[in-house]
Amino acid sequence: MQFTDLKSQYAALKTSIDTRIQRVLDHGQYIMGPEVKELESALAAFTGARHCITVASGTEALLIALMALDLQPGDEVITTPFTFAATGEMIVLAGCRPVFVDIEADTCNIDVKGIEAKITPRTRAIMPVSLYGQVADMAEINAIAARHGLAVIEDAAQSFGAVYQGRRSCALSTFGATSFFPSKPLGCYGDGGALFTDDDRLAQAAREIRIHGQSARYTHTRLGVGGRMDTLQCAVVLAKLERFDWELRRRAELGARYQRLLAEVPGVGQVTVRADRNSVFAQLTVFVEQRGAVMAALQAAGVPTAVHYPKPLHHQVAYAAWCCPDCCPLSVAAGQRVMSLPMSADLTEADQDRVVTLLAETLAALPAAAGAAVR
Repeated sequence: MQFTDLKSQYAALKTSIDTRIQRVLDHGQYIMGPEVKELESALAAFTGARHCITVASGTEALLIALMALDLQPGDEVITTPFTFAATGEMIVLAGCRPVFVDIEADTCNIDVKGIEAKITPRTRAIMPVSLYGQVADMAEINAIAARHGLAVIEDAAQSFGAVYQGRRSCALSTFGATSFFPSKPLGCYGDGGALFTDDDRLAQAAREIRIHGQSARYTHTRLGVGGRMDTLQCAVVLAKLERFDWELRRRAELGARYQRLLAEVPGVGQVTVRADRNSVFAQLTVFVEQRGAVMAALQAAGVPTAVHYPKPLHHQVAYAAWCCPDCCPLSVAAGQRVMSLPMSADLTEADQDRVVTLLAETLAALPAAAGAAVR
């Protein structure tokens, strides 16, 4: 069983993917070829954002967004510690200070009730993470940002295609930043990402920054990076877009089915999906006790699992200077109990049944005290 079944996806799209790749090989424009603009137009139309700027990775998307906002050394960016390192990493590399706010215990997204207390005169932006495929409380976050004159950057690396209050992830704030890492809901065959914005000035800044700050060839009007998305990777994503609507529907079906099945398993806690939004289930994540023993048993039976994420950023050596170790207890608690199960649009219901059955059997065999789900 595959944790993310990319082989079946390729088999379904083989003709389109191969044709798209061959077209790039034939025209030879491997950097900023025609597929780049074609993909940007398609993604902007899909999300409803005015501008899409493809970039080298989701990590690069966050950095370029921060650079386009012209943040200065010492400026503060509020975010969550319960995320992949790239979120905090780019804040620090931009010369800014990450300010961590704890998560909601049931969604694992940033708790908006804790944001306003962390705003200082140096705060310039809020960077919520749409974790596991579900958008954070963007309406409330945008309202806080508007009151304090702040930008909002949605780290939407896991939520491309998700809907929040009738609007798509990536088109909900000052910037939306997503990733096309192969295992993402919409992935390429390497690194890739995109930025989305409705602001013409910020879009132009981002376009220049991704090509070493050039406003014209060899005319460097601002500091930039080598942040372009390869034409070949754009071609792969264009091919995958052909069935992306089906994949989103299938992810929703499988996610809902997982939720129904897991609700009957003692010792499993589930991530809540709020009523005003959906999830694209980039990860199907549950809460369990004695996670190491559970994962080992599932692995021995041929069921792969993963942990997203075991240790929050404020407990990582690289970020310890920016936060006290006791500031975000719910993030720490979640990191000790979250476990992700196999999930992709091509997961079969038979494999899904097998995963849930093995998980139930494993939990039932644990000591009674270890079977209580904790959120």
